Amino acid sequence: MVSIMNEALELEIGHKVLEVGSGSGWHSATIAEIVAPSSTPRSEWGCIFTLEIIKPLAENSRKNIINSGYADRVKIINADGSLGYSEESPYDRIIVTAAAREVPPPLIDQLKTNGIMLIPIGSASLFQNLIKIKKSLDGKIKKENLGGVAFVPLTGKLGQ
Repeated sequence: MVSIMNEALELEIGHKVLEVGSGSGWHSATIAEIVAPSSTPRSEWGCIFTLEIIKPLAENSRKNIINSGYADRVKIINADGSLGYSEESPYDRIIVTAAAREVPPPLIDQLKTNGIMLIPIGSASLFQNLIKIKKSLDGKIKKENLGGVAFVPLTGKLGQ
């Protein structure tokens, strides 16, 4: 699923990415290898801001990111991901790794024009569709259903 999502995001060196749901930090590290590869000058690197609402998971993710050498490219924040992270917006890409009933409006607002977002949409009972959202230059949203997935529910103010 990580590979499928990374490919669908159309990631490029230099992208600023928001991830909602840090988990173990693994997905953030794979994104860092694409948007900020160590073989590229730091001046060209992108960065990943990853939000985790559950404090012990955020702390574990932070330890994993530090221990694996990605702390200079990945910032873990203990926060409500359903609200996004406006402090660093807008983002070239947003990836949500928890299912919502609908797309939280703050995430749309924080996506750059020509940006891409991936988010599982559906019920909390683990039956959802992975939706790819593209934001055009005029701010219009185009949605594409990439197929069925099963994710934990998005929690927080605008979550399930």
